[in-house]
Amino acid sequence: MPKTIFNIFSKEKKVKKEIPIKIIIDHREKNSLVISELEELNFNLEFKQLKVADFLIKDVAIERKTVDDFISSIKNKRLIRQLEEIQQYKKKLLIIEGLDEQDLYSDSDLSGMHPNSIRGFLLSILLKYNVPIIFSKNYKDTAKFISLIAKKKTNSEASLNVNKRTLNSKERLQFILEGFPGIGPKNAKKLLKEFKTLKNLFNAEEEKLKDILGKKAEVLIKFRDQEY
Repeated sequence: MPKTIFNIFSKEKKVKKEIPIKIIIDHREKNSLVISELEELNFNLEFKQLKVADFLIKDVAIERKTVDDFISSIKNKRLIRQLEEIQQYKKKLLIIEGLDEQDLYSDSDLSGMHPNSIRGFLLSILLKYNVPIIFSKNYKDTAKFISLIAKKKTNSEASLNVNKRTLNSKERLQFILEGFPGIGPKNAKKLLKEFKTLKNLFNAEEEKLKDILGKKAEVLIKFRDQEY
């Protein structure tokens, strides 16, 4: 029987096993359809309680908003805090998702926001906060953008050592007032300068409120007196 001769000098090519690229995702995004798309693309998804941003991909922090969430987060001022917090990252993005499903401006009657207010806020995101915006058609399109970012070559990684912005006592009072219908930052400051405390404000006479807010006082009074 012929003997098998092994060539000890032969060089066998070693197949390098590809390690899936890691994407760190805020645990609140777990039920998003974007996640199922990323799983199909064979990424290593790690869920954590992120203080800032929804996705951390290498050295990029991404805040993701559907059109509805984008509008509501403008109205309740949540987006402003998120834009301030994401400044801790050198590379950051805001993805506004779902332009195939919902127009950003045409539903202004439902959203309660004038189209020019939305346009103005978009400009503020770009010019004041220096955060680039990506508009995606739907969750699949969002996943494709995230996939391309993940595949870009870089040696650096985004830090997890960031903090949520905490409001001081004055900002907290202003934040509470801005949650009332028709009360923006300017009117909230006016009311607090005049009445000093929320107790004084809620006990104020209607005429005094109308002197400061005009017609908007009626909305505030109605909301203040509304039963649970």
